[in-house]
Amino acid sequence: MTKTGEMHLRTLRDGRDVYLRGERVDDVTSHPAYRNSVATSALLYDFQAAPENIEALTFVSPDSGERVNRCWQLPESYEELLTRRHALESWAGCHYGFLGRSPDHVASGLAGMIMGAEIFDKWDMARAGALRDYFRYARDNDLYLSYVIINPQADRSKSAGDQDDPYLTARLVDEDAEGITVRGAKMLGTSCIMSNEVWVTTIQPLKEGEEPYALSFAIPMNQKGLKILSRKSYEEAADSEFDNPLSYRFDENDAVLYFDDVKVPWERIFIAGDVAMCAQQFHATPSHVHQNYQCQIRLNVKMRFLLGLAHKIAETNGIVDILSVREMLGQLAADAALVDALLTAMEVKGRQVGRYFVVDRHMLYAAQVQTQQLYPRVIATLKELAGGGMIMLPSSVEDFANPQLAEYIHRTQGSPLFSPEDRVKFFKLAWDAVGSEFASRHVQYEMFYTGAAFVTKGHSYRSYDWDGATQLVGRMMDSYSLQDTLAKLGEKQDGD
Repeated sequence: MTKTGEMHLRTLRDGRDVYLRGERVDDVTSHPAYRNSVATSALLYDFQAAPENIEALTFVSPDSGERVNRCWQLPESYEELLTRRHALESWAGCHYGFLGRSPDHVASGLAGMIMGAEIFDKWDMARAGALRDYFRYARDNDLYLSYVIINPQADRSKSAGDQDDPYLTARLVDEDAEGITVRGAKMLGTSCIMSNEVWVTTIQPLKEGEEPYALSFAIPMNQKGLKILSRKSYEEAADSEFDNPLSYRFDENDAVLYFDDVKVPWERIFIAGDVAMCAQQFHATPSHVHQNYQCQIRLNVKMRFLLGLAHKIAETNGIVDILSVREMLGQLAADAALVDALLTAMEVKGRQVGRYFVVDRHMLYAAQVQTQQLYPRVIATLKELAGGGMIMLPSSVEDFANPQLAEYIHRTQGSPLFSPEDRVKFFKLAWDAVGSEFASRHVQYEMFYTGAAFVTKGHSYRSYDWDGATQLVGRMMDSYSLQDTLAKLGEKQDGD
């Protein structure tokens, strides 16, 4: 049976240890800090299970025979890659690109590891077996996975093993025949409050001597000893859906995960104590590329939404025909086309890696470099287009319930496009997308979810065809010489 929203909600009532404002949260499906975003996650599964969507968004698992989301599909051709892309794009449309860690993200990373699992075979057959078994389990149960792959910042001039507290970052404490014990913290647990399980590893470089931090494993969110330390909930602070329509529905939350001597069984462990393998799991397999390809699919949807806001802002303010405004909108259209074109390019330039078809690595990293810079610029442009329109709004939907205030609203919120009520509704939406605390978090997220700028630019540098570029330069230089030039000069002088 295809996973539905109600099936997902039942799995989240599992006794997980979530903490907010000094108290433990008993049920994330009903708590006012999380219930709406959790409901959004359930909506995704209802959407995929709808009769009109099930063929496009799901495929039949080769092991269970049940239909599961196409995020688990391992594309073996360009055509299969596009089929999967369209499914993920349709899913992203359910949240307009605002769920950065929707279920298809970490699933894509795990799928990418499986696409290069021979790396694990060469290293340790037992760990390779655990990885394959876990992938089948996660896929066939259509799990919502999150991950924590970054260390707590603390002193960023020091690596994990050089911090004052050796247990600041999650590390191996002990191991026995049953598994390992882990103590310490990891971040950023985006969407952990509504996921079924979490993949725990590190994408940050480790050095020799830091083997206890070189871990990769997956555990349920209710694993004994796992503490989920939630950030402030923007959803809970949203006055109403009318006033904060995006943060009301799509605040996926972020959290620090603390492992208070968590026991992890061997069948859930992919790496334990190997620094090199921690890097290879991402970069010697298609994992890093495949999961970030999903990010670009999601961002492409989000860009279309933001451009829709931009054009409606101009129409709402009656400035859409002003030349300078058209220039701004034209730049935004070019920015959106860049994201779309890079997404298409990484697919068209993709190649077979063994039996699987993988997007072009450099096109993916080029897209990340560009979009890290592009997103805050787009947000700034929307603010410039709106001016004070997004700020000078009624304080709350409750103002409409007061007849006298409602009359003032009708007099002061005029627009050539909208009624006063719809103008307020629209600009409340626009502010939640570009100016609210929720929106500020999204700017930070889009700029840093894949690492600092020097990280993404480093990936772009390493994956570019520098040999091909320098060979062009060399061919040009080889086409002439000092001696030939002097000889030609002498012939010209003799002729004169």
